[in-house]
Amino acid sequence: MTDADDPTADAFLRDHMWAVLATGRRDGSPQQSMIGYVVDDDGRIVISAKAYTAKWHNALRQPSVSLTVPDGRAALVVYGTAEAIADDPERAELTARVMGRLMGADPPDPSTLAEMLESQQRTVLRITPTRTIFHE
Repeated sequence: MTDADDPTADAFLRDHMWAVLATGRRDGSPQQSMIGYVVDDDGRIVISAKAYTAKWHNALRQPSVSLTVPDGRAALVVYGTAEAIADDPERAELTARVMGRLMGADPPDPSTLAEMLESQQRTVLRITPTRTIFHE
């Protein structure tokens, strides 16, 4: 087990962009989603999510989540607390960062995203890590 402030865990997170997000369903069973993410300057993990998805509803109801970042047989598991962000300008700014990372390009101008975000019902989950475990 490593601390959430571990520089090795932080570097691993920043070197990757795909993960499996685990949230809890209302009945207590797990729900998993393959997601793309970006890491904020302060170490929080940012995910774009549609407002009608299970991951969004589950995180609103129960913000304790986990994220597994695989790399072959190695994996970093991050436990943390999810924060739901549905309002601009923060939603647009964070979504632009995720889009830029996943497209391998400069992020789009957040001011141009409002119409798309509304039509796609896009929101953001931002996870504050509380504990990390590295498996090799």
